Amino acid sequence: MKRRYVIAIITTMCVIGACKNEPIPKPKAEIRLEYPQGQPASLETENFSFQYNQLSKAEANKDQAFTLTYPDMKGAIFISYKKVTNNIDKLIIDAKRLSYEHAAKADNIVEQPYVNPEAGVYGALFEVQGNAASQSQFFVTDSVEHFLTGSVYFYTKPNYDSILPAAAYLQNDIRRIMETLRWKK
Repeated sequence: MKRRYVIAIITTMCVIGACKNEPIPKPKAEIRLEYPQGQPASLETENFSFQYNQLSKAEANKDQAFTLTYPDMKGAIFISYKKVTNNIDKLIIDAKRLSYEHAAKADNIVEQPYVNPEAGVYGALFEVQGNAASQSQFFVTDSVEHFLTGSVYFYTKPNYDSILPAAAYLQNDIRRIMETLRWKK
């Protein structure tokens, strides 16, 4: 009789233990970062004008230097202007060197030339892929009188996978700046 009770208890325990739900692994979640499109706003100086995203805050830093701050992304586009005084080659070399200084940390640097002969705007956009300090740089010039450079920086340690949506968003804003840039004579 004791044996039957022991067998009944063991069988009951096995049945109760077998009724537990098996743990099912959950799929990995991916954060979906979407940023609003934003309307164009104009920035005008005595030497140039362009349109930028009104969701950013435009601030004049010092003589012909500006910052477009994106508080929601914790990032910024830093822009500086220089007059060309028979030094166009040096200005272009310096702008390219700044971009390629990130090569040590970057996985790849993609140079995208930009040419708009109607507006007299020529330059390049450098997309830096990888954990570099700056994800994008650009320069534009009319090759005679004006030279404008810009860089994207985030106020955080670079982790390319995490900041990729924000970096792509700011690259689109840089393209808008380049496409709407007009020199003043």
